[in-house]
Amino acid sequence: MEQLGISQTFSLGGTTGINRLGFGALRITGKGGYGPPENPKDAINLLQEIPKLGINFIDTADSYGPFISEELIGEALYPYAEDMVIATKVGYERPGGIWKINNKPERMRKALEGSLKRLKLEQIDLYQLHRIDPKVPLEDQVGFMKEVQQEGLIKHIGLSEVSVKEIEDAQQIAPIASVQNKYSYHDRQSEDVLNFTREHDIAFIPWYPLDAGRVVGKVKMKVIAEKHGLSLHQVAISWLLHHAPHIIAIPGTSNLNHLRDNAKIGESSLTEEVMHFLDTTDA
Repeated sequence: MEQLGISQTFSLGGTTGINRLGFGALRITGKGGYGPPENPKDAINLLQEIPKLGINFIDTADSYGPFISEELIGEALYPYAEDMVIATKVGYERPGGIWKINNKPERMRKALEGSLKRLKLEQIDLYQLHRIDPKVPLEDQVGFMKEVQQEGLIKHIGLSEVSVKEIEDAQQIAPIASVQNKYSYHDRQSEDVLNFTREHDIAFIPWYPLDAGRVVGKVKMKVIAEKHGLSLHQVAISWLLHHAPHIIAIPGTSNLNHLRDNAKIGESSLTEEVMHFLDTTDA
């Protein structure tokens, strides 16, 4: 069977080229994304390895830590490589470690100012609404994003955990460059969103791309992994990259060896036969 050629890059918002294998920066913080990592120096070393591996897209959030993930990224990587693209999110506060949505525009303004300072940036490449706040009109939340985009403080606007209708409503207010929904080989509840974003040239960034590590017990993936000398996680991420050309995979890790293994995924190319096997047999 013929090797399936896949594009290694995607043009975010039609203007910003990023490699389709990025890095999710939740796990460089403490357990559950709360508090500092056990060894901050190890986190710094891991982050500094990222550009060396050809990864130029990092996804974080002000709520990771909170603030700690952004602080570590700024400390480790500033001044950034010319092609490095930093994405962060706003929407959650973390009182006592609890995830609490707060998208009042005045709070969003303060959060953006904090993210810019911690990341040592004058403009954030991709600023994402971590969750829509049901207590605040959508036009106020996305309207704020449009306002700071016009001010030059952010370049692109993204959404997270949204329906097709919510994307359409947001598009009436401002251009949407990306959507980040929970999605993996074994969890495709956002397939309609995946298809919509593909039709509209919007980047789709799956969170929990490894289904929280539950790929381990999947027979089909074991077959492919053993046959091609890959880990189960490598098969899961490679499947995502082959599944749709606008998917940006952001596997996260706090382990340097795992980061290096993930970086090798871009070198693997699944065949049409393998993709057919994975997509047409019981998972």
